This record gives sequence, C-alpha cells and structure tokens, in this order.
Amino acid sequence: MKRLVLNIGITLLVVTTVAAQQSDYPITPVDFTRVKITDNFWRSRMETNEKVTIPHAIKKNREDGRVDNFIFAAGIKKGKWKGAFGFNDTDVYKTLEGMAFTYQLNRSEVLSKEMDSLIYYIGAAQLPDGYLYTAWNLRARNYNDAWCMYREKPYDFLQGSHEFYNSGHMYEAAVAHYLATGKKNFLDIALKNADHIYELFGPGKIEAIPGHQEIEIGLIKLYRITGSAKYLELAKLFLDRRGKGILKGQTGCQDHKPVIEQDEAVGHAVRANYMYTAMADVAALTGDKDYIRAIDRLWENVVGKKMYLTGGMGAIYRGEAYGKDYELPNLAYAETCAAIAGVYWNHRMFLLHGDAKYMDVLERILYNGMISGVSLCGTKFFYPNPLHSDGKQTFNKGAAGRSEWFDCSCCPTNDVRFISSIPGYLYATRGKEVYVNLYVSSQVDLQLGKNKVRIEQQTGYPWNGTIRTTVSPARSSEFTVNFRLPGWTQGKPVPSDLYTYMNNRVVNPVVKVNGIAMDAPVDKGYIKINRKWKKGDVVELELPMEVKKVTAHANVENNHGRIALEYGPLVYCFEENDNGPVDRIILDSEAPFTVSFDSGLLGGVNVITANASVYTVDDIDISSARRTVKAIPYYAWNHRGNASMAVWIPYRIEKLIIR
Repeated sequence: MKRLVLNIGITLLVVTTVAAQQSDYPITPVDFTRVKITDNFWRSRMETNEKVTIPHAIKKNREDGRVDNFIFAAGIKKGKWKGAFGFNDTDVYKTLEGMAFTYQLNRSEVLSKEMDSLIYYIGAAQLPDGYLYTAWNLRARNYNDAWCMYREKPYDFLQGSHEFYNSGHMYEAAVAHYLATGKKNFLDIALKNADHIYELFGPGKIEAIPGHQEIEIGLIKLYRITGSAKYLELAKLFLDRRGKGILKGQTGCQDHKPVIEQDEAVGHAVRANYMYTAMADVAALTGDKDYIRAIDRLWENVVGKKMYLTGGMGAIYRGEAYGKDYELPNLAYAETCAAIAGVYWNHRMFLLHGDAKYMDVLERILYNGMISGVSLCGTKFFYPNPLHSDGKQTFNKGAAGRSEWFDCSCCPTNDVRFISSIPGYLYATRGKEVYVNLYVSSQVDLQLGKNKVRIEQQTGYPWNGTIRTTVSPARSSEFTVNFRLPGWTQGKPVPSDLYTYMNNRVVNPVVKVNGIAMDAPVDKGYIKINRKWKKGDVVELELPMEVKKVTAHANVENNHGRIALEYGPLVYCFEENDNGPVDRIILDSEAPFTVSFDSGLLGGVNVITANASVYTVDDIDISSARRTVKAIPYYAWNHRGNASMAVWIPYRIEKLIIR
C-alpha cells in the first residue's frame, strides 16, 4: 500500500511540474467530485443514472456478449465473438467510466468489485504487445457492418475499424478509474496500449489516422495524468495528418483539409465534435494560434448555421452528418452522442476564452438535445433526437419511440458516463475569480489562492429564475464572482442570428447583494461582482422568464411561417397526447401564453398553454375551431407512448396538408 501511495504522489508531482512549464486553459473547471448537487432536477437524474441506468448498461453489456468478448479473447472461456460492430468494446469502457465517476461520489464496494471484475477481463484479453480489439483478437468474421469487416492484420483498415476509437474510450475510462480509486490496474492496460500505438504510428512511423476521432481526447488525458509528452505529441500528430489524403480526403472523416484550414463543420457529427474537442485541448496545451483560429471558425459555423434550437448537431441521417449551411430538417438526426460531444467542445471553448456564449450553447444542449436522449426512468433511450415525429416513422434505429438498447449502443453508454459528471460544469476559477456557469441548487468548496470559499446555490431553475447564492470565504477577502447572464434573458436564443425572438424584449435581471439592489458591470456575458466578501454574503438574482416565441433564419426553409416556444433554458414541444394530431395546430403569434407547474406530469414540469386554431377533418369538410393547446418541455416527450410531436408549429398557413 505504501508503494502505491508513493507512485500516485510521484505521478501527481510530474503532472504539476509539466503543467507549470506548459500552456493550459486559462480557466480551471471545478472537479465534479467537489460539487454536491441538491436540487430535484439534476439530483434525481444522477440518482437514476447511478441506481438504474448503470446497472441496466452492465446487464445489457453482459446479455449482448460485450463482456463475453473479453472473456473469450482472454481464453478464460471458449466462444465466438458476439455482436454487430467492432466498436462494441467501447460500451464496456464507457460504462466503466460512468461507474468510476459514480464511485467517486458513493464509494460503493459493489461498484468497486464490478469494476475490478471487468478490468480483469480486459487485461487478460490484451495481447503481449498491448494490442486490444476483441473482434480481431477472436478473428471475428460475422460483422454486420461493412465498415468493420475482418482484416488479416491489425490496423489494416483504420478508416472503418474503430481500433483507435476503442483505444480512446479505454484511455478515458482508465484515467477516470485511476482518479476514482488510486488503482493502476486499468491505467497500466491503457498505457501499454498507448505505448504500442506510439511505437507503430508515432513520429517518423506509419502515417495513419483514425476514421473515427476519439483517441486524441484519450491521449491528452493520459498526458495530463502521467506528464509524458509523447501522448500529447501523438494526439496532435493524428490531428495534423488530416487533409493529406490518408483517408482519401473524405469529408465524412474530416480528412478533406488540414485541421487548421477547416472552417465548416462537415461529415459525421460525432467524429467532428470529438475532433474539435481535441483541437481545443491541443490549442490550450500548446498555445497553437492556428488551432485556436480554426476552432473559433468552426464554432461560428456550427452555432451560426448548423445547430438545432435544441442544441442538437448533425442534421442528416445518411452518414450521421452535418448538412449544408442552414440544412436543418425537423426530422433531425441530432444523435445523442453528438450532443454530448458538443457539451465537451463548448465547455473547452469557455475554458479557453472565458465567454458566457459558450456556456449558453452548453446549457441549451444540456437541458434539451442531450437530456432528451435518456428517459426519466433511465432505461429507454433515443439515438436520434428529431424535432418532429408523426409517431409512426422508425427514426430511432428501427423503433418509433425510445428503445431499451441498440446493436450500436454508443448513446446509452455515453449517457452513463456523462450524467455522472454533470456537476463538473457548474463552476470554474481563474486567479481570484469564480465563475458560476449553471444555476443548480448545489454546494461547493473552492480553493481561491490561499483562501477557501464555500458557495451554496438555492434555486428552482429551470422552472423559475430565482437564484440565491451564499458566498462564504474562510476569511474575508476581495475577489470577483462572475454570474452568467443567460443569452435568452438578453434577447438572444443563440449567439448568432440563426434563431431570434419575435417578442425580443430585453429585461435585465434584478441583482441584490445582502438585500441591496445594485448595478453590476457585465463583461463577456457575466455579471461581475467584485467586493470584499465575508462569510454568509448573499447574492440574489432574479432572471426574468417569459414565454419566448422563436423564429428561424429565413434560410432554414423547413421553418418558414413557424414558431417554437421557449421558457427559460427549455425548448418546448407539442405532443399528440395533449393536443390531438400536432400537424393540425395553427398558433396565433400574438396570442397570450400561460405557464403553470404540473407536479403530476412527467416528474413535474412547467406547461405552456394557449388558445390556437385546430383543424379537424371529416368525410365532407375541413374545419377549424379555437381551443386550448398545451406544450411540454422537449426533453420529456415520448414518455406516454408513441404519438406525434412537433417543436415548430405554424403561425400562418403557407401550405396546408391534412392527413
């Protein structure tokens, strides 16, 4: 045990030394383990993830053969490889990452033993040289996926094999496990694999790149935990090799241009967003200005022309890809994994630039296009997240509604690892400044220079905009607390002209410190309160909430003559369960809307009601009548059976099709 503690101490010392010598993000996020969430909205989802979704994922990984593949590859039992996709290994890795995150919060011995069991199988399946990809280890020839067909040699088809993709998720899980437990059993497996890949594909070696980005993020995490610069070097090398024709210049894999020349988001959206995330890491750690300029351009393109109102990214089913500028059909693909990767990317952009607009986008994704991907019960999932459904089409990998699992279950296992880490997006620090980025009832202890500061939030967000924050430094001192001023309070649904409000009324929030109203300066979207703080100081924010009527840019052809509704950070939708067929609703853009909280509906939600024209069809005639219609938060749709749903509703008739 003493030797283990010494090794950990040395590793952390190396990381500290390297960090002191190298560039890094100017803003530091507060680790999720230090943040205690106490509200009903996110706490309940984290508890469901811990008690329901993680056990569900473990069970499904075992039932579908994902765990057996490691056991068979290790020779512990005899059997043939099971599954449809070579990247199924990552579902075990991502589940392990979520387990490690959760273990840091609950210290469950049951969870610890389950992790050790899975890690044993993974280590036993690894080849002596470090290679690990169970489909090839078992010489599987029964792929359903043409991209992942068996090859005679390892790494013989990196364009589609996902070998590097698997490795990246392994590295992320191994780092999470090491940080959670202090054990090196999983980390050693990951380092052995990374060293193997570096020896084959490092500088001056085989010029190859992954078809599906992810290893770059994992390598950078290995660099951070070990201080070994070769992992950062390899991550950047994989990025810098793009655009040289290694993958025949395919846009689907973002190989069409060198990364520093890319200015439009193209191709597979998850691959792209993971790549942009890694580019932000490289930019921060190396100070490479060309990387910074490139990711700035790419972010402007996505947020200005390619993002759904829900924060969904990747419009096109074919290739799971970004479409052309303003190509945003309401039968969206908007994969859950792309939303999660979008959170990773936007969080890093905030850490790099310190602007609230990135957290505005992150919040939009989080409360809408990401959380919609997992059911309230925690065992049913969306792969795509469309903004329109007739209740019948099989948009969800062959299902009309949510599914318990998929042959390709990257989204459910991504939910598992992501939801456990949500507290890590609330707070950040820079020097003598604190950033309060998300409004969630919570408690955190910060180290601000040589002073300790406790911050406690009490709020009913997202249902109301009342936020009470208590700031308690261990000793009175001067510092700045930055409270994010959400763009939706300032008449901007997104930081571009892609979406605008018809009722674009800007009402500044009420800010009080210890009960006294004040005018605080706003910089980069943050209300900055600089003062000499003492224990128990209270900041009260009242963010004005009203129903916002959203219109899309004129170039988004699908939404001409349509509006969508928002209340606070939430996008709303109309479901057939409440309104009859949603394609027969015509909203009056001038009609008043009423908001009320329904504690008995969908776990407790604000609902929006209004009078609207609703068309009916009989054998003789088409007629309309005025009646009340009801909208619910978009994330909560499809919990009451398969039925039609729409986010964008006509407010004028341009073309009437009644079915």
